[in-house]
Amino acid sequence: MDTRKDENELHLLGGSTEYKQDYAPEVLEAFTNKHPDNDYWVRFNCPEFTSLCPITGQPDFATIHIDYIPDVKMVESKSLKLYLFSFRSHGAFHEDCVNIIMKDLIRLMDPKYIEVTGIFTPRGGISIYPYCNYGRPGTKYEALAEKRLFSHNP
Repeated sequence: MDTRKDENELHLLGGSTEYKQDYAPEVLEAFTNKHPDNDYWVRFNCPEFTSLCPITGQPDFATIHIDYIPDVKMVESKSLKLYLFSFRSHGAFHEDCVNIIMKDLIRLMDPKYIEVTGIFTPRGGISIYPYCNYGRPGTKYEALAEKRLFSHNP
């Protein structure tokens, strides 16, 4: 029996869906990780991410990869979908989008480790693949973050 609803942690599952029309970090929800003593990866692939260029207003399209090692809290996938959808009318550069996503998820979950990659489709003949990561300071995850950052090759 799933007790997460009983714990009042999740509010979006099973209800009607409201799509926010601009950046909405408040829609993110977390639930309790049942295995915080295990180190394991969680990956989300979001192939339909869109945002707007803050200068021209033209749409930008990307696949966003979110990889993290959870601690006590984990992001609920429907809330993540609605959160990512909220960028659809939001003006931000590619690099800004991935950093905003990562920082919002850190505030929500306080993961041991997280990385976010944006694989943006070409516009004007140039593709941009921004990558950012974070490892909890003073832990082996901080060292992991440094290693993965400096050896990163999309």
